[in-house]
Amino acid sequence: MYIEHLAIWVKNLELMKDFYCRYFNATSNNKYINEKKQFQSYFLSFDGGPRLELMQMPTVPDSKDNVYDQFTGFIHFAVSLGSKEKVDEMTERFRADGFEVIDEPRTTGDGYYESVILDPEKNRIELTV
Repeated sequence: MYIEHLAIWVKNLELMKDFYCRYFNATSNNKYINEKKQFQSYFLSFDGGPRLELMQMPTVPDSKDNVYDQFTGFIHFAVSLGSKEKVDEMTERFRADGFEVIDEPRTTGDGYYESVILDPEKNRIELTV
């Protein structure tokens, strides 16, 4: 058993697709469009692990959760970059490109080396070895 894909509701489908393709080398399928439901989506594939489905539909409301607070439910996903140096490098690249770093690179109490950034729509992404 394994996780096949994760899904994120987004406001700007093209912006989010471009972000994940540019920074994480994701490969996108062709856009799926369901005219009747006004639903659109992309599936993004990575070198390994589950795919990421980006979904957009105008009737989906904004989240009421504060992105800076912890709350129950889905809170982040982690992307393995392969080394501490790559975590540091990518953290600085995101910062330089104007993305918010909410946790600086560090070794956590359970032994992970990681940082946390926010994607263009404020979803948490943990960058780890």
